[in-house]
Amino acid sequence: MQNSISSTEVADRLAIRQLIEAYAHCADRRDASGQMALFTPDTHFIVFMDAKSTRPELDLRRREDLAPVFADLNKYEATTHFLGQSTIVLDQNQATGETYCLAHHISVSEGKRSIFVASLRYYDVFVKADGHWLFAERKLIVDWTETRQIVG
Repeated sequence: MQNSISSTEVADRLAIRQLIEAYAHCADRRDASGQMALFTPDTHFIVFMDAKSTRPELDLRRREDLAPVFADLNKYEATTHFLGQSTIVLDQNQATGETYCLAHHISVSEGKRSIFVASLRYYDVFVKADGHWLFAERKLIVDWTETRQIVG
């Protein structure tokens, strides 16, 4: 017995994945306003720099509060976010999801380059508003990090 999936569900899943990818693309292109537009006005954005911590390092509750967070990426020479698997659970015009990401950050200090890699998990709540999917909540959890010099 095979489960069928409706064309609406396929379209919603694709649109949510495109939303997730747009977030990473905007981050890597330093498009803070584009990145902010992916969130609801009353969004909830939470960051846990330590996956074992019960207290977030950042807990924001409005889209406009995201500006300095996204602008902070400007301190890096370059970033690259590699998105991994996503699990999405749809419920009409709402959805939840988990996405894995390896975020690479290149810095230059005193003429030397280094790379900071963070293994991230995003736990998301999505809403469909006016036919478009947005982040209503994004919880970023850092599982591990590594920093090393770049030779060459």
